[in-house]
Amino acid sequence: MKTLIVIDMQNDFIYGALGNDETRAIVDKVAAKIKEYQDNGDEIIYTRDTHTEDYLNTSEGKKLPVIHCVKNTHGWEIVDGLYVEDCEIIDKPTFGWMGWQDRNFTDIELIGVCTDICVVSNALILKAVMPNADIKVDASCCAGVTPKSHLASLETMKMCQIDIINE
Repeated sequence: MKTLIVIDMQNDFIYGALGNDETRAIVDKVAAKIKEYQDNGDEIIYTRDTHTEDYLNTSEGKKLPVIHCVKNTHGWEIVDGLYVEDCEIIDKPTFGWMGWQDRNFTDIELIGVCTDICVVSNALILKAVMPNADIKVDASCCAGVTPKSHLASLETMKMCQIDIINE
């Protein structure tokens, strides 16, 4: 079975505190990719960047002092129209989720935001814990903080033997 991991397609990263033109531009492509996996009966997993009210006091908050994705706020929710009912949602308190080590995927595709922070972090963790899995990232369904950092992250993942498609 194929697994699609939709990274942090949340309101704050698309339309809110950390949104930008690039993140907004991928929403329709992400929706189409999700529908493709849903129509094929494949597994879809969502991650949500999840912070608390004291975010600014955390290590991340001190380096990125923009309050975002606070649990149970509108900004924390997955963008309307992207969530497929009965799919797993992982609330992760940091860039990459270490719980991937407890899974057994063989064919994984990652999409979402931000390419240069959470997508690359999760892709590298998955590659480290599942070195024989087929891991790919659809560049057309990802966006970074900047176009330059998006491209640099794609190159980093390529160097780590993660397949980049639809560049």
